[in-house]
Amino acid sequence: MDLDTLRQGNFTLLNQAVAAWSGVVDRLKEIETDARDDMKAKADKADWAGVNATVSRAFIAKTAGEFTDAVSQATTIRDILRDTHDELVSYRGQLGRAIDRGTGKNITVRPTAGGGFTVTMLVHPDRAAAGTKVPEHSQQDVDDLRDEVQRILDGATESDSSAAQTLRMIADHAEFGFSDVTYQDRDSAAKAIREAEDAAKLIKEKGDEMSPAELTRLNSTLAANAANPLFQERFATSLGPKGVLAFWSDVADPATTKDLVRTSPEQLGTLQRQLGLTLAGATRSDSPAMRQWEDDMVHLSDERYQNRGSTVYGYQVMSNLMRSGDWDARFLNEYGNALVGREKEMKLPDRHWNGGVGGPPMPKMNFLDDRELGRDPMTGFMTALTRNPDAATDFFTTTEPQDNAAWVLKDRSTFDDSPLHDGPNEALDATGRAMFAAVSGISDPGAEGARFVEHTPEHREAMKRSLEHLAAAGNDFPPELRDDMARAMGNHGEAVHRSMSHPMNKGELDAGQLMEVSKQISRNQQSYGLLNEQMNYAIRHDIHTEKDHPEDSLNRAGRTIGFLEEARYQATNDQKGNDLTDASWKKTWTYHLVGGAVTPLGGGLVGDPLQRGVDAATTAWLNQESERINEKATADHQKTYDKRNGQLMGLADEWYQVNEEWAKDPDHEGYSKNQGVYDQIAAAANDGNKKAEGVAGIQ
Repeated sequence: MDLDTLRQGNFTLLNQAVAAWSGVVDRLKEIETDARDDMKAKADKADWAGVNATVSRAFIAKTAGEFTDAVSQATTIRDILRDTHDELVSYRGQLGRAIDRGTGKNITVRPTAGGGFTVTMLVHPDRAAAGTKVPEHSQQDVDDLRDEVQRILDGATESDSSAAQTLRMIADHAEFGFSDVTYQDRDSAAKAIREAEDAAKLIKEKGDEMSPAELTRLNSTLAANAANPLFQERFATSLGPKGVLAFWSDVADPATTKDLVRTSPEQLGTLQRQLGLTLAGATRSDSPAMRQWEDDMVHLSDERYQNRGSTVYGYQVMSNLMRSGDWDARFLNEYGNALVGREKEMKLPDRHWNGGVGGPPMPKMNFLDDRELGRDPMTGFMTALTRNPDAATDFFTTTEPQDNAAWVLKDRSTFDDSPLHDGPNEALDATGRAMFAAVSGISDPGAEGARFVEHTPEHREAMKRSLEHLAAAGNDFPPELRDDMARAMGNHGEAVHRSMSHPMNKGELDAGQLMEVSKQISRNQQSYGLLNEQMNYAIRHDIHTEKDHPEDSLNRAGRTIGFLEEARYQATNDQKGNDLTDASWKKTWTYHLVGGAVTPLGGGLVGDPLQRGVDAATTAWLNQESERINEKATADHQKTYDKRNGQLMGLADEWYQVNEEWAKDPDHEGYSKNQGVYDQIAAAANDGNKKAEGVAGIQ
């Protein structure tokens, strides 16, 4: 800002803008209250089904959220404008007082061409009027005035330019609608940008040669700005995608600075986490700069990076940073499509990720734990998908440029990336969690407060495709995915239950695929227990909600139990290719109740009293299972089915309690409390056994 601009500045218009934005904030707060307390509250309470239950409710919730973001953004703009106005008025006053003090010493400040200024004598003694005494000044007085004016102009320039920069970044943060970026004043926003630039500068200048003290300072800066969107974006764009990849490649190299690795290995894990959180937050911005950053990162991840001792792929570097944070869906899917495409070109990606034949060994790139080295990029990517269920759904339903679900669930070759070569395969473990997020819309089914999410057509499509590909895997079904698929079937319990129990195999899901997947799940005792428990929720939900033809829900209950029993029998008696049964069936039953919070029933559609009923019935079934197995995995059909009667009786009793009035109607013979309902459900269970045998091709 030049001298005359500040000295003669009229900030009335800026003050009027502050007042106008205050009015906008007040009005938006009224609209936000109406949207939240009226529109959204009514939508949440509405008993909608079908499209209204998914699309309309979600649209209303998103619209209400936009008004909340609008209030945040408008408030931030108002506060920054007000702060900038007050600062500029203050600097103008400081400039006037400095010039007045100079006048008292016969010196003044004049503008020069190009926006500069000079300090000159106000009245030369030789040209002063006769008898006029001209104040004296020293060279120090001139220098002091020059420095003071420059400091004032620098401060005003910083206030003006940083406000403009901040407002542009806030405006660009959301391509459509409003962003939720919130700052109380210009100083805090400017500080975030400055600290981001300093952190990026440290990495670019020092890299893996930074000292432990510098690493500690970097971690502290990243942690302090973990939820600061302006910091995140400026850090990412200042460092650049290539700078990110080159830096972590060097840090992971065993030949890196000894002080950095040997004296602070835990700090490297902290740095990995903080970098991931920061970069993930940056991708949530829709600014043109970040869009370009994301596109460049996808492209650069396909390149290899030479460090001191080895060469690593950009995918390996980036995927390890993806283990933390909530990454943008658009970026995740562009990155995932590129990663899968690259692996399909490799044909045997495990060899490439391990360094290839005769190549130098790949370094450890994951410092968050000791379970895996971080050489398989699919692990980190799948972990990122799990945290963004919408992105996971997109990934698992994508068929162009390739079928992503088929690749990660069936065709992809994996390798052991753990240093001790024990435990489950981490990549497959992460893939199972991502698959569940894709079909359910839920990141972590075990998290406190996790609840059922209304399914969209895309969730149902992801479920169908996952079922199809895992069924096609046959006996190559990954053991790591058993629990995840059992939960997925519980999450889609209504569709699974209807398909298992449909007498003509015309359900929404393919009965043959359900049979194969149920059999593979049942190879493990604990996974089978989880599947049975999850389906208990679906069966009871059906019993409590079927009002038009109550007898159908009783028959469906029996047929689904019979279907599951046959799957378990086939799993524990499959002798093809040696004994494929998990060793868990040879041990004493140890399954514990998990709960159905993310099933339609457990999500609160019926209520807590029924939840207690599910727990009681499942406990009774577990007790029977403990008696039945008793250290012996195999059993003939008769022994397999003899002990199920307790479970069937419990279901029949619950059905009768719900439908007692209907069952007592003389027009509905055969549903008496003490005999009829048991006969009906037992017959249906036998039908379920036969149906399962038929779809499995063993009749």
